[in-house]
Amino acid sequence: MRKVGVFVGVTAGIFSMFLWVVFSFFNPYSTPSAEPTLNTFVTLFLPACLAIFASLTSKKFLMLAAFLWSLPISYYVLLTPSIFALFGVTCILYFLSFLLLLFTKDHNLNV
Repeated sequence: MRKVGVFVGVTAGIFSMFLWVVFSFFNPYSTPSAEPTLNTFVTLFLPACLAIFASLTSKKFLMLAAFLWSLPISYYVLLTPSIFALFGVTCILYFLSFLLLLFTKDHNLNV
């Protein structure tokens, strides 16, 4: 289950980063400007980076932090009728990854 949690976290983070690039630079609904790009960088891109780091290092509570960090804007964008509603899905996947990592038992034998 640990591998599934890592896969879900890394995949969600990479997909969220890809969505942010599309949202910021190729968004057909708005023109690129500095303030929204910076705000979404902090609230969507950086939590995605944290989620990838947390998945690869199995830092469970960093994954929870990535989920909570991106939750407000992800929930807001989830309610829009566009492809960017997928930010809500990636946020939910952060939480799923956190749960999978949390309930995975480490069976490492220190020999």
